[in-house]
Amino acid sequence: MTNQVVIRMAKDLKKASVKNNAPIWAKLAEYASKPSSARRDLNLNRIGQLTKENDTVVFPGKILGTGNIPHKITVFSFSISSSAADKIVKNGGKLINHLDLIEQNPTGKGVVLLG
Repeated sequence: MTNQVVIRMAKDLKKASVKNNAPIWAKLAEYASKPSSARRDLNLNRIGQLTKENDTVVFPGKILGTGNIPHKITVFSFSISSSAADKIVKNGGKLINHLDLIEQNPTGKGVVLLG
């Protein structure tokens, strides 16, 4: 069975891509349309290595809680472990949904897409 939440998210991302002329949202919608078995996992310590303070990070997979993140970031991912979410929030970061992500960054400029 296909997850209706993922289908809705992909539609919203495609619409935002066309409306704002932002190919990053179309790419993210493409990732969302793939089967969940094709998605990758990423640990917090790797995110910490690839990002800097106050980055907005998008990861089309699952974020795992191994390691720590040394700075504040804003994160959107398709899935996140509870330990990773706790560590991000305790460090001053934020977790956002796809609608807030599009609203805050309509053109996708400044968004770091990992994966």
